[in-house]
Amino acid sequence: MTATVSFRPTTGERAGSVRDSLPGEVSDIVERASSAAPEVAATSPRERQLWLEAIAESLLDHRDELVRLADCETALGQERLTGELTRAAAQLRFYAEVAVEGSYLDLTTDSPTATTPALVRINQPLGPVAVFGASNFPFGFGVLGNDTASALAAGCPVVAKAHPAHVLLCARLGDLARDALATAGAPAGTFGQVVGFDAGVQLVTEPAIRAVGFTGSQAGGTALWRLANERDVVIPVFAEMGTVNPAVMTPASTARTSEVAAGFVASFTLGSGQFCTKPGLLLAPAGHGVAAEVGRALAAAAPSATMLTRGIAEAASTGVDALVEGGAEVVARTGRSDKGWSADTVVLAAPSTALHVGSRLLEECFGPVAVVVEYASVDEAVLALGQLQGSLTATVVTDGTGTDPHAALLISTVARNAGRVTVDDWPTGVAWTWAQQHGGPWPATSAPGSTSVGAAALDRFVRPVSYQSTPDPWLPEPARAADPWRLPRRVDGRLELA
Repeated sequence: MTATVSFRPTTGERAGSVRDSLPGEVSDIVERASSAAPEVAATSPRERQLWLEAIAESLLDHRDELVRLADCETALGQERLTGELTRAAAQLRFYAEVAVEGSYLDLTTDSPTATTPALVRINQPLGPVAVFGASNFPFGFGVLGNDTASALAAGCPVVAKAHPAHVLLCARLGDLARDALATAGAPAGTFGQVVGFDAGVQLVTEPAIRAVGFTGSQAGGTALWRLANERDVVIPVFAEMGTVNPAVMTPASTARTSEVAAGFVASFTLGSGQFCTKPGLLLAPAGHGVAAEVGRALAAAAPSATMLTRGIAEAASTGVDALVEGGAEVVARTGRSDKGWSADTVVLAAPSTALHVGSRLLEECFGPVAVVVEYASVDEAVLALGQLQGSLTATVVTDGTGTDPHAALLISTVARNAGRVTVDDWPTGVAWTWAQQHGGPWPATSAPGSTSVGAAALDRFVRPVSYQSTPDPWLPEPARAADPWRLPRRVDGRLELA
């Protein structure tokens, strides 16, 4: 019988283990989710809000225990983890409020005319969702993070796969979630969890699973996407995978080079560079010594880089070697710790001609590594930006006056290939709000039209159904004229609020 072993990143020592789920256990957990799905879908958002509130309260009630356990397995620090746990509880409440507001259901009705029938269109939950959380945010993007919270809010049961980087924490979070949901009156099977690589593969292929939410590496997300597309019944995979998130300085911004360099270093080294929104590439005007200034800022900051796993630490090191082979040169480097899993923090420089199809410089190097590329003209910068892969974020740094003559062009350029554009604001950190977009063109995500953070995250887990010439009593309850869920609706093209 196999088990998933947990390690302490600071020392590399074993912290514990959790037994992997057997094939029959995975099937049973999915079956319970499938059996619960109709009841979960039929439950009003206000009732589901109580479920999510119960999970949030349980997280806060067990804050100290959970933070200690998470810090043991991730070495992210108690201060950061305490803030992240508080955020996770607030996220659960936010998505519940989005569901109660009701616009995610997109209820639309057309009255019959002499030539057209009566139509009622409303989004309906997909059914059980498999969730694969992230290594770098054990609370905010973990088994009870954005994907799970938005799927439950949308009316879908969730079966989460425990992450091997913090499997002890996942096991505890799963227990708390199940207990909280049972106490709040949710049906058995509303939340389940499996452990182990093979269990994760089986989870995606289980016929009752209707969608997959994933946060992690491009390799992992692509593998799940392929599995889902090889099923007899193909299902959507909403994989947030990350990539090189470019930042570009306008010519006028060079008056702020020292400030920009310090901000860039703080952003790409935050969390040891283990953010999917880390800016990995800085395009800067040539002739202003920006790369050297970034190197000096790195030396002044002297950040340490404890990594989440041995594999991530090794990939960061080999990634730097690959960037050098791809035409970059090291500008500055801070040494790694001699204990546990750590990596060098590195700034490299490369000419814009190195950005071409097939170049390693176009690919993400996950960890505290960034490349500065100089451009000779704005036209050259635009051309270089056009070579980049789709990204979650893109940043434009201006002169800060609001009158920078090249800002509008560069903003529109980066927006063509990014999910979120930040201006004079570094992209690390993702707010869970109504207007947030945390997604982007492939390979940043597998579904560019979706977001894994923010109110629109619920849209991933519903699908529209139109009812034609259907008497009101036979419509789904939320679509009926009595408006039991108090939903906004569009009637004959005009929006009516609840």
